[in-house]
Amino acid sequence: MTSSGTNPDGPSSTSGASGTSGSAAWEVLLPAASAPPRARGRALQAALRDAVRSGRLAQGTRLPSSRDLAADLGVSRGLVTEAYEQLTAEGYLRSGRGAGTWVGGAVRAARPRARDLAPRSPGARADFVPGTPDLSLFPRAAWAAAQRAVLAELPHHELGYPDPRGLPRLRTALAGLLSRRRGVVADPERLVVVSGVAQATALLGLALHARGTDAVGVEDPGSPQHSSLYAAAGVTAVPLPLDAEGPAMDPLRSSGVRAVVTTPAHQFPTGIAYSARRRTELLDWARSVDGFVLEDDYDGDFRYDRAPVGALQGLDPERVAYTGSVSKSLAPGLRLGWLLVPEALAEEVVERKRTMDLGHPTLDQALFARFVERGDYDRQLRRCQRAYRERRDILVGALQDHFPGARVTGIAAGLHVIAELPERYGPQRTFLERAAAAGVEVRALSEYVHARAEDDGAEVRLVLGYAHVPPARIRDGVRLMREATGR
Repeated sequence: MTSSGTNPDGPSSTSGASGTSGSAAWEVLLPAASAPPRARGRALQAALRDAVRSGRLAQGTRLPSSRDLAADLGVSRGLVTEAYEQLTAEGYLRSGRGAGTWVGGAVRAARPRARDLAPRSPGARADFVPGTPDLSLFPRAAWAAAQRAVLAELPHHELGYPDPRGLPRLRTALAGLLSRRRGVVADPERLVVVSGVAQATALLGLALHARGTDAVGVEDPGSPQHSSLYAAAGVTAVPLPLDAEGPAMDPLRSSGVRAVVTTPAHQFPTGIAYSARRRTELLDWARSVDGFVLEDDYDGDFRYDRAPVGALQGLDPERVAYTGSVSKSLAPGLRLGWLLVPEALAEEVVERKRTMDLGHPTLDQALFARFVERGDYDRQLRRCQRAYRERRDILVGALQDHFPGARVTGIAAGLHVIAELPERYGPQRTFLERAAAAGVEVRALSEYVHARAEDDGAEVRLVLGYAHVPPARIRDGVRLMREATGR
């Protein structure tokens, strides 16, 4: 391939990426020359861009003349001239009268591939890390049928920017669902469709901060997510200890906070349910300080020994902000949840939602509305409840078989249990190291304490997630932990 002259500002014309010769570098353009005639110009431009981005055509490389490159590729000179002009306008190339065309200096080599930062287990033989449902239970057939129906029936205007609170159809369906299943006072006008509990938390943090709130109480132990999300909104998280009934009231009263994050139906991670007395005390406290209780009802539908206890929000919807999602019932990847806000926070929350993303995707909202309206979501909840109850029973039985004297605490609910092992299986740090060496991913309760200290105690207290683990793997995982102890 012909290329002549030298570049006074850069490498010679025969320099390609990583020392590749000019001829070798131009080979990347050959497939573009074989493209269909009507697409050949776009293909040539795309190939040139990619060669520059990837570094195969290095900065300062002189390109052949349009006549020479057209002859070598077997295309018209006009096609090459147009490609040179387009890429010069975009900054990939530079040219000067009588000086030829060169690879410009504005482009930096693109990353060779997109990384996947999604949290995943590192190939453990058994994974008891809590927080994930069984994704194989996702109702693909029913979801696909609902999607087809929605695409066929959705009015064109609903594909425009939605009400930032969400489609009226979905807010109405959710209000009925939450009133019926969780006992909330669900006004569709104060219900906001969000991208999961994480966005609901961020919106509440921003609304509280705008009202002058600079601190919020969080359960200790509790979900690390709450603290980080409120911190991102400029609100400091104040850890508050628990007792057997819920957040201890004396530390709450003396903390000075006017908002507290709670998981009343099934505290995460301890597994307790707030007592009726503590619920009343929390609401009395909120009224006395003109504050709010922020209720995260993350797995309230899953109770196995009795009907679920209703949400705290139903007792005082003006003092309790209520949030939930489909992350445990359908899939966290849907990024779909809801937030019921007290009137005092509603305007600020809705405005923050508007400026944050202009509203949740309308197709997803319409699909889920139909899913709720037709009873598909209730059927999914019943299906998950049966599966998760069975797995919890298997886990409790396996612990009794392999760790005699082990005690499972907390109510029969949710997607995880707390297992307290006898002291002979400790110390805890040694137990965790041996379990990891045996290929078992497991978390200690102490990992959810905000002010963590080095734990060398004999007592072993584990948070064992089971919803995402097949029954046979549950038994194998507990056996592997037992064998790893050497006892």
